[in-house]
Amino acid sequence: MRYLSDEEFQLASRFLFLSMAMVVIRQDISHIQNGAFKIKEPYVKLLEKMESEAISERRRLKMVMRQKNMQIVTLNKNDSFSSFLFLCQGREEKRNYFNPAIRKKVEAIVQELMMKALPPYQRVDAGAKT
Repeated sequence: MRYLSDEEFQLASRFLFLSMAMVVIRQDISHIQNGAFKIKEPYVKLLEKMESEAISERRRLKMVMRQKNMQIVTLNKNDSFSSFLFLCQGREEKRNYFNPAIRKKVEAIVQELMMKALPPYQRVDAGAKT
């Protein structure tokens, strides 16, 4: 049974998966910095900009969640599923997620953050001096 409204659920799930995406971005920064990349700086800068975008959005989401007295609690995780408890103004809703589905949602958020972080394509004229 659904106890949260669609808006409340969308807000909480975006916060949850955005938080997971931030963990992935931080891990990627670490892997690049410690890896065998020859030129690390462009990748690290892109990931740091993505992280900055994510932090800003997560801060806004957290503020709205606080106003609505909302929380998310991790109940349990195993190889196949993860369970979360969504709390909102005294109402509770338990959700089970298939881990590959979580991965897809996080991947979509990472791609969205990458598109926000990348500068718009600028065409360089062939005759222009650089």
